[in-house]
Amino acid sequence: MKSSKTKMFFQCQSCGYRALKWLGKCPDCGSWNSFVEEKEEKKALLRIGGDSKPVALPDITVNENERIDTGINELNRILGGGIVGGSLVLIGGDPGIGKSTIILQMLDGICKAKKNASDKAVPGPALYVSGEESLKQIKLRASRLNIDNEKINVLAETCIENITEHAKEVCPSVLVIDSIQTVFTQEITSAPGSVAQVRESAAKLMIYAKSYNVPVFIVGHVTKEGAIAGPRILEHIVDTVLYFEGTGGHSYRILRAVKNRFGSTNEIGVFEMRELGLIEIPNPSELFLAERPDSVAGTTVVSTMEGTRPLMVEVQALVSQTNLGIPRRTAIGVDVNRVNLLVAVLEKIGGLSLGGMDIFLNITGGLKVTEPAIDLGIVGTIVSSFKDIPINDRIFVFGEVGLSGEVRAVSRVENRINEAEKIGFKEALIPMSNVERLNIKPKIKITGVSNINEAIQSLFPR
Repeated sequence: MKSSKTKMFFQCQSCGYRALKWLGKCPDCGSWNSFVEEKEEKKALLRIGGDSKPVALPDITVNENERIDTGINELNRILGGGIVGGSLVLIGGDPGIGKSTIILQMLDGICKAKKNASDKAVPGPALYVSGEESLKQIKLRASRLNIDNEKINVLAETCIENITEHAKEVCPSVLVIDSIQTVFTQEITSAPGSVAQVRESAAKLMIYAKSYNVPVFIVGHVTKEGAIAGPRILEHIVDTVLYFEGTGGHSYRILRAVKNRFGSTNEIGVFEMRELGLIEIPNPSELFLAERPDSVAGTTVVSTMEGTRPLMVEVQALVSQTNLGIPRRTAIGVDVNRVNLLVAVLEKIGGLSLGGMDIFLNITGGLKVTEPAIDLGIVGTIVSSFKDIPINDRIFVFGEVGLSGEVRAVSRVENRINEAEKIGFKEALIPMSNVERLNIKPKIKITGVSNINEAIQSLFPR
């Protein structure tokens, strides 16, 4: 007979939605067959730091030099200048993309690095807790990466209570949990990886991080749709969410800050996966343009901003007569709905007959771009492939395109132009309103356009 204090319910393992009976489809997130029966038990509430008292805002002191150097410049950039003590960081990405690799490299860098505030080494060792791999497997990976640091302690454990006890004994400078879906707390009877286990385990890690001022890194699995597995509350609990992007066909990896309470969001770090691990790419613009073909129709260089970093990327398009009743629209690295919108503008305003054409668009290098500043580059690339006329290799473009064909201004124009000058571009095609508000005297030729017809005339002079 069930106790009156115990309540049974069904919970969606994708979003955490609760129901009194089993449902085939979650009414909240739409997932199928995701409900699992769980038991709710009354337990004591978690608290941070014992008794606390209100403190006046001016009396709170903050020292930016207290950040811990990871030894990896690209990772420091994403985190906002280094690791903040007591922070909780979630790292997600597809299997085999490099999450465990960069974690080991980071721990090695932290144990070797020095604090910015002084010349004293970072106190305490690092603790790497693995719930998926054995100690020998981690040792093999570390040997492949040429990492043999005695300050890195490795623990194979899945019970969160045992993990925190070991952490209190070791007093690590950084604690890593790989992964959150494998650990569990003894206070809950559900299986590891369930919504309740992930939520409570993350909450206990947050209490430990804030109470002992120890930064904690959590590795999270992803679903087949590419989102971080588990309830959305996991992303709300943590201070920073880092996400690895990349495909098996490219050796390049992009680490993106989706959420960051201690720095700018949408910052990215670019890495290349090699035999010795992830290698930093200090100038990704040259990397993305390294294999660009010369004098080929259907290719344009656009300038986009990723956080505070300007990137020069190549946009490719292939426009061909369709053999089907309905033409195909395919886009890789950019929103296909945005491409369809720009195609409609080209047909209505630009006078191009694209209704019977298959259009394939690609951002080279595996980069995903969401900024509307690449609109003008997409328009120029499609026109170039449609007319089979190459665009000058020394021209780059940027600008947002509206539904009436107007070219709208974008932000950080000076940063984009300076980046293009370093690479060797000679001319820029940008919105006219940006030309009027330009605060620098560029060395390259600047051409301003107000609508897509002016842009097409400038890119394809008769």
